[in-house]
Amino acid sequence: MERENTSQGMKMKGQNNHNFMDQVAVTKEEKELQAFDNEVYLDEGQEAASGEKEKPELNTRDGTVDRFGRPAIKCKSGGWKAAVNQVLAIFALYGVWVNLVLFLTRVLRESNAPAANDVSKWIGTLYLFSLVGAFLSDSYWGRYKTSIVFQVIFLVGLVFLSLTTHVLLLKPTGCGDVNLMCEKPSFPKIVLFYISLYTIALGYGGYQPSIVTFGADQFDEQDSTEGLSKVAYFSWFYLALDLGCLFPNTVLAYFEDTGNWLLGFWMATGSAALSLIIFLAGTPCYRHFRPGGNPIPRFAQVFVAAIRKWNLRVPSQGNKLYELPSKESAIGGSKKILHSEEFRFLDKAATLTEDDITSDEAHNTWRLCSVSQVEEVKCILRMLPIWLCTIIYSAVFTQMASLFVEQGAAMRTNISGFHIPPAGMSMFTILCIAACIVIYMKVLVPCAIKFTGNPNGFTEFHRMGVGLILALFSMVSAGVIEVYRLRIVDKSHGQKSLGIFWQTPQYALIGASRHLCMLGSWSFSMARLQKDFEALVVPCG
Repeated sequence: MERENTSQGMKMKGQNNHNFMDQVAVTKEEKELQAFDNEVYLDEGQEAASGEKEKPELNTRDGTVDRFGRPAIKCKSGGWKAAVNQVLAIFALYGVWVNLVLFLTRVLRESNAPAANDVSKWIGTLYLFSLVGAFLSDSYWGRYKTSIVFQVIFLVGLVFLSLTTHVLLLKPTGCGDVNLMCEKPSFPKIVLFYISLYTIALGYGGYQPSIVTFGADQFDEQDSTEGLSKVAYFSWFYLALDLGCLFPNTVLAYFEDTGNWLLGFWMATGSAALSLIIFLAGTPCYRHFRPGGNPIPRFAQVFVAAIRKWNLRVPSQGNKLYELPSKESAIGGSKKILHSEEFRFLDKAATLTEDDITSDEAHNTWRLCSVSQVEEVKCILRMLPIWLCTIIYSAVFTQMASLFVEQGAAMRTNISGFHIPPAGMSMFTILCIAACIVIYMKVLVPCAIKFTGNPNGFTEFHRMGVGLILALFSMVSAGVIEVYRLRIVDKSHGQKSLGIFWQTPQYALIGASRHLCMLGSWSFSMARLQKDFEALVVPCG
């Protein structure tokens, strides 16, 4: 009996041990599956013990890498560092931009209409160069390298402009204010001046879209905390950008308006140099996305493949279209895009035929494209109407640097014995933008969330629509003030009797319009385009 009891006890003990080992194995397997589902990243050579607590993730989830191509470590990279130098860069640009129309009339001796036209062409060229920088950034160089290259070009242009002005244009010494006009320069001197001016346009134009999107890359949109920071990034970035414009639009504009052009240009040059140094200093902390390659051949492949299958009937269900079997998209550095019902004729490019299956050219992208590749083209086609609307808006905005300044110069600028520089009136635009951003983020958005349920408060279309309406009111205000000014001039026999502060409404309205329309366009575009097209949003939006 004792032997039987001992034998039964040993069996029960063995069964208990076996059950305990099964529980340990199940527990360990469940933890491994949980760690896999939560994408817990561990350092090399580190092993997770069965009783150990979950470790916090170390790497970003959005695919960003550090400067050596390794996955970016979350706690050691990213943040607001990349946006700091933009304040200095915009200071340097506006040191030239803000009083350029007066420089052309007083130093180069151009009349008002050609000077305003030249400023508008220069600003337009700056935005065209933004397309060049965006293309190189998204396709080949990446945003970090593109930012550095064009910042150097920007700095070279400012140095060249300062030297050209000092050595060749300011003759006699002390000229260029409202009382003493400069001697009309020769044609070669004017050519050198415009070379330096358009070098500045090339440098800042190529730099601007790269730094805007590079700053957004520093926030992991798949992280709950950093994702919220990325949503607010563009508003606060634009606020910092406008605060950087405040000094050149007030103090620097006053110095240049009184003839101290060299002081203004050299201060702009020093600001650009300091901006480049600060940007380079943050290199170890930046996150990077790999460029996605030239999109033009991908676009052409979709249209060519669709034309070659023009008579083919598209399947009614999108899941029957061709897509790569792997998790990665055919577009480098991007995710797959779900099928949409718009522009159905382009789906022919992703429609499988018997020839595609049996032919040796089954992987020929000029004959068969993936759904993601087709949807990339559809995204651009959807954005074209929005971008076309902003062309007219850009024409309105450029009037602030040309027509508004000339209008202010023809008004009474001495208020209580103090001279107000005409270009300094743009400070009302900056202050209005700053006020609008704070009110919008802190007051309007929380109220709109409660009433509409939209987590963003207002849709991008609402913001852009209101922005376009305010731009219209700004131009109406400028027109009314001009008609009233001309009537007073006729009655006072050519004397400047209308005060310059009558321009305040048109500057304030253009500021509120700029905030709503520009940031709405950026948010709308970046939410719908792939990573390799984000930089293109800045010049187009």
